[in-house]
Amino acid sequence: MAKVGFIGLGNMGGPMAANLVKAGHSVTVFDLSENALAQAKEAGCGTADSAAAAAAGAEFVVSMLPAGQHVESVYVKDQALREALSTDTLVIDCSTIAAETAQFVAASLQDINVAFIDAPVSGGVAGSKAGTLTFICGGAEANVDKARQVLDAMGKNVFRAGDVGAGQIAKICNNMLLSVLMAGTAEALQLGRANGLDPKVLSDIMLQSSGRNWTLEVYNPCPDVMENVPSSNGYQGGFMVDLMTKDLGLAQQAALNSGAATPMGALTRNLYFSWSQQGHGREDFSSIFNYVQPKL
Repeated sequence: MAKVGFIGLGNMGGPMAANLVKAGHSVTVFDLSENALAQAKEAGCGTADSAAAAAAGAEFVVSMLPAGQHVESVYVKDQALREALSTDTLVIDCSTIAAETAQFVAASLQDINVAFIDAPVSGGVAGSKAGTLTFICGGAEANVDKARQVLDAMGKNVFRAGDVGAGQIAKICNNMLLSVLMAGTAEALQLGRANGLDPKVLSDIMLQSSGRNWTLEVYNPCPDVMENVPSSNGYQGGFMVDLMTKDLGLAQQAALNSGAATPMGALTRNLYFSWSQQGHGREDFSSIFNYVQPKL
């Protein structure tokens, strides 16, 4: 089993680190939150007082951080961490960031002969807890193959999209589509409710019809239609509106850079940005259901 340093123990990172321990890996973690460190310790992780200490002697360093600036801060600006990395260490960043940022970090680490792959995830908090995440990787094929030793303990699918940065592009394409599906499903269910339909019955109908999609199958946005999803828990415990807004911003920047037309993505980004500005940024992204509720 491998020696792993893990940096970032949020809603996703904490369960991911715990699953590495369950698989028999030796895991040392770091996070700015004392509560997160305490929970990781209960799960069997060793704890460190800095990112550098967590990475020291590790064969793999895995990070799950909120945004690109945090990834740069850890791997480019933290000289102590850079000195702690070995040329045998593989850095696996699971954050969702701009492809250009991933490429910049990879080049910076290459200067000290440390290999890097970007490996953003799909599957949400439920997937991180269950160990069923999908990892969407960008990097050299040999590095992605090496990473499977630890990625397989945290997920059920590992894809290589291409070279460094390709994982980020594939991830933001996926999340842009997901946001469109969620907003459309929310609108359809609210339209049905406004006209007297039971949202559970309507959901069952659409699940067996051409409107079937992932949000109806496993993540229904209408409260009390489905158990164990954020909508039935006050929209808590899932993928926050602010994070979806960030990812949609990355998608729009990528579209601008490449000249791609993404009118639905742009509209959905504006919907989520507006919902966040109204004070709902920390709710699960399925709470967009309430944004489109009838005003009459």
